[in-house]
This record gives sequence, C-alpha cells and structure tokens, in this order.
Amino acid sequence: MEKAIEVKGLQKSYKQHHVLKGVDFEVEKGSIFALLGSNGAGKTTVVKILTTLLKPDSGTATVNGFDVASKPDNVRQAISLRRLCRPSRCRLSFASLQTTSR
Repeated sequence: MEKAIEVKGLQKSYKQHHVLKGVDFEVEKGSIFALLGSNGAGKTTVVKILTTLLKPDSGTATVNGFDVASKPDNVRQAISLRRLCRPSRCRLSFASLQTTSR
C-alpha cells in the first residue's frame, strides 16, 4: 500500500536542546494515525516539519510522495496549506491533511 507520510531519521535541535532524535514512522494512505507523546516530546515540531513550516536538521520526511525539504510547494498543495496575504502581513492557513488517495 502507498504511504501518505514517511519519516526517517528526523532530527531537529534548538541550539543545544535536541528536540527530535532520529524519529521514524510511516502512515499508510487511508489509515488513521495518532501522534502521541508527553509535553515537550516534539509532536508540534514533527507537524511543523511535515507542513513545511520548519526545516529538519537531518533525516527525511515525505508527504504524499513529496519531500518536505526539496518540494515544499508540492507538499503544501497536497495538504491544502496555503499562504494568505494581506498588504501588511502574511499568515499560513492549514485546511486539512488527508491521507486518502485522490
């Protein structure tokens, strides 16, 4: 079965604080997946990386077959993340992350 999300060896640090240390997981298309952990475990960091809002220090992550580091525009389109701009400021809107094939 195809993978909607694939994460291998994901690492992220903020200065000397290691938030992600080699995170690995896969989510099959059409499945339900829960990302669980205690406060400070890195859940938000993983989601920010998967939605291209943050770059990983190392490792790889793909969403619907698109690498989050090298193909961020394709990832954003696949998850319906779009930039909403006003003349004075821009913000990002996250509509939905669907793991079903289209």
